[in-house]
Amino acid sequence: MADHDRFASGPAAPASGRRRRWGAPILGLLLAAALALAPTAAAAGSMAPACDGVNLRTSASTSATVKVRLGLANTVTVGATVAGGSWSTICPTSKAGSTWFQVTQVNGTSVTTLYGVTYLFAATGVLAVTTPSAPAPDATASPSPTPAVAPVETPQPATTPVPTAAPTAPPTAAPTAAPIAAPTAAPTAVVGSGQSMVPACDGANLRTSASTSGTLKVRLGINGNSVVVSGTVSGGSWSTICPTAKSGSSWYRVTSINGASVATLYGVSALYAASGVLSSGVTATTPGVTILGASTTFFGRGYGHGVGLSQYGARGRALAGQSATEILAQYFAGTTVGTIAAGQAIRVLVLDDFTASAAAPLLIYGRGGDWEIAGIGTSFPADARLRMIPTTSGTTTTWRAIVDTTAGAVLYSGPVPSDSRIRSKVAGGSIQLYSKPSTYDRYRGTLRVLATGARVDVINELDLETYLRGVVPAEMPSTWPAEARAAQTIVARSYAAVRLRPATGTFDVYDDTRSQVYGGMMRETLAADATVLATANQVVKAGAAVANTYFHSTGGGATENNEYVFNASSGAVTSTPLAYLRGSPDRDQAGVPYDAGAPVATWQTKAYSVAALSAIFGADARTSVGTLVGFDFRNRGVSGRLISVTVIGSTATKTVSGNVFIAVFNARRPLADPPLRSTLLAVTPIP
Repeated sequence: MADHDRFASGPAAPASGRRRRWGAPILGLLLAAALALAPTAAAAGSMAPACDGVNLRTSASTSATVKVRLGLANTVTVGATVAGGSWSTICPTSKAGSTWFQVTQVNGTSVTTLYGVTYLFAATGVLAVTTPSAPAPDATASPSPTPAVAPVETPQPATTPVPTAAPTAPPTAAPTAAPIAAPTAAPTAVVGSGQSMVPACDGANLRTSASTSGTLKVRLGINGNSVVVSGTVSGGSWSTICPTAKSGSSWYRVTSINGASVATLYGVSALYAASGVLSSGVTATTPGVTILGASTTFFGRGYGHGVGLSQYGARGRALAGQSATEILAQYFAGTTVGTIAAGQAIRVLVLDDFTASAAAPLLIYGRGGDWEIAGIGTSFPADARLRMIPTTSGTTTTWRAIVDTTAGAVLYSGPVPSDSRIRSKVAGGSIQLYSKPSTYDRYRGTLRVLATGARVDVINELDLETYLRGVVPAEMPSTWPAEARAAQTIVARSYAAVRLRPATGTFDVYDDTRSQVYGGMMRETLAADATVLATANQVVKAGAAVANTYFHSTGGGATENNEYVFNASSGAVTSTPLAYLRGSPDRDQAGVPYDAGAPVATWQTKAYSVAALSAIFGADARTSVGTLVGFDFRNRGVSGRLISVTVIGSTATKTVSGNVFIAVFNARRPLADPPLRSTLLAVTPIP
């Protein structure tokens, strides 16, 4: 089959971007109202943000550095009121002024301890008198509430997150990073080289070392915050209730908070969170995400990549009375059947990187009549044996040929070029490549032996129509309907013709599923020979060009767009869409798939536990995410095939193409278990 398959029986700013200019009387009233709520110059007092996202700066000016943003649940201690730069805000209503509060403490901790300054400053309009709430409990590595934050008072760019003060909490509370966006229902994504995670509950502690005795640098609230985890390390024991009781000694290494590096925010290379207080953010109610239960079974339809002609679909259409032309028109939209010049040659790689030695030489036999080695000038009889033996001296390898009869009589012993051609001299004769580990080892035409050092490639050079005699019966049973076999023959010829490059390289196609299966002379059948002859030189054409006619075993009731299948390993679309390789339903008027008679029209795997699937996908770096949580199967093509899969786990979230997903599963599953046969799959049966 073509290429991959084997045949298988914060509030937004106003839109105008302008602020209203207020008259002096209104400004005076607003300022008076603000000052009425504020403590007097020398009177210390407890205040709270009047709205989410209050900025505390290093001086009494909107141009000063923002050190922290405060949410509604935070408190500050104000020491004095000073005159400063003008400000305007909407917090929670429109106001403006030029007086500022000197802030000496945040949540009971001095700003000197937190930020290394004597004071921070807040515009008087953004703080209000409050009665502090009771402190939240701070169990070992435990959560305490932290608000989500929205920008107020001279908004900061959304791409520049700023740390936010910790909520009302014990005196050791430290600043908490401010979110830059609201959380979404979609699964978290990989950022840089790490995994994006979220707090499992309010008040997840991040510390300077992997120990509950490490300095607490920030507490994260459950709403809106996220971190990037670069790995898991062993550390001190911890216990928490977040959101349920748990304990352990593993810690996440956190390198980024809400898109900003902890190096920028806190001057350290990493912070640490007990692994129990962070999660992937995915729950059973997360839209589009399949959360794994106690056991998981994959269900699917079809076999193969799903692009172009479905072989079992062609069979079903032929049984329904469709002609080869009608079948081709279905699978290759907008194409016609045309012809190419007769007598074109093709080069097929039939043995790749065979290592020869004196003990295990390259073995070739001539069958059916006399044969020759080009350039030697001697004919050898049928069944004579050729042994090609390398001898290496330093960096130079020379080759010697020994030809002997079945009785052991030596007919030739001497040098042979490292680029040699062996061919039959009689019609109907063949050359047997005995060193090929297959029963399909006899070839018409010429075998080119091309050696590099002691390694050998063997290429079968022959005309295209003869090549098809060894392809068509290998790709479709000769007992199938004639119109299906005619369609397959025209498709196989087109597929090969597109790949003919006589002036470049040493071969045009492989003899296996990397191209299309070619079995040489031993695959030929009279029925297939007749079909090749009846369709001689016919190809599928897209305009004046020969179409790139992909095909596969079983479409599963629909075919797929080429760019959604032949994509990057990440699932990114990298192929150019081809107008004639558009996916479409492949069902009759009653809704029955034309390939319903295929042995794998529908299929399923065994049931797997979370631990078993975690081991399978954890064995490949592309899908290793710790303990599996679930899969995001939403990115699908027109047929329902998976373009990409997001694999969600306890330590990472990674996205791979549908092809990588099934390849990893198939490579790591127990060998006796059924494989995933296509990317048209789900965890429930597909209609």
